[in-house]
Amino acid sequence: MTTTWLVLAATLPTRPSGLRVRVWRALRATGAGSLREGVYVLPEHAASAQALWDLERAIVDAGAEAQLLVVRARDEAQERSLRALFDRSELYAEFVKSVKVAHRRLRTAPEAELRKTVRALGSQLLAHQAGDFFPGRESRKAADALDALRREVEQRLSPGEPAIAGASIAPRAVADFQGRTWATRRRPWADRLGTAWLVRRFIDKKPRFVWLADPRKCPKSALGFDFDGAAFTHVGGKVTFEVVAESFGLLEDPALRRLGGLVRYIDVGGIPVDESAGVEMLIRGLQARYADDDALLAAALPVFDAFYAAFRVQHDR
Repeated sequence: MTTTWLVLAATLPTRPSGLRVRVWRALRATGAGSLREGVYVLPEHAASAQALWDLERAIVDAGAEAQLLVVRARDEAQERSLRALFDRSELYAEFVKSVKVAHRRLRTAPEAELRKTVRALGSQLLAHQAGDFFPGRESRKAADALDALRREVEQRLSPGEPAIAGASIAPRAVADFQGRTWATRRRPWADRLGTAWLVRRFIDKKPRFVWLADPRKCPKSALGFDFDGAAFTHVGGKVTFEVVAESFGLLEDPALRRLGGLVRYIDVGGIPVDESAGVEMLIRGLQARYADDDALLAAALPVFDAFYAAFRVQHDR
């Protein structure tokens, strides 16, 4: 398929140097490739394409010369040479090496280090993918390597962590889920605590929670969550908190959507969330303080209440 290309040709003064520095930084942020000094190219379908149009105007407004052209390659050879400017295979190869290094630390590194490493790798992969305008085999290989690491980390830290299901999320009525027993794995982490908070605050007025040492022994009368075979578990890219919220039609609440994104990042990584480090530290401290899981949940409820209230305030401003 032939690509439509944006080609920015700019002539910048050498003095003062401020404009050149600003332009260089802006070009770097777009992910544009350099044909030669002063000539830069970017595929039109890139998410950062508008920034190149804005940069042309900024250069002209600063009194320098710039022209942004919309072109197509004259033949397949030129198309290949332009695409080669955006070859990210070396970035992905280095990323896979970093994943392998983390994998070697899997059995010896403390929990906090492992979770931080997985989140950092997730953010790094997202950055690579954002600048990869022609993703292919190397991108998939890097994503598969990170997914495998995440699964192994969770199996070490949270035995019984659910595999991602591909099923659809069925709608459910709150009225049908009152006074129920809800069961999940013991020593709950962010997703299980957040889901229990969601159940107690928005779904079941009188829930009872059971903390399972072995999810395979979940009582038949209980509603399981966040383990393989449970009534509610991970679906696609959504963690259990988000699946439960969507099942009961709660995601129209923007504060709950934000809280779901926060829980997802702490639990499985992905797009960074500013508040994640503080919430993770709080949960880790609560786990250290409370050996009993009912007491742990009782202490965690005000934490989730506070963040939910803060997200509501931010949205209502």
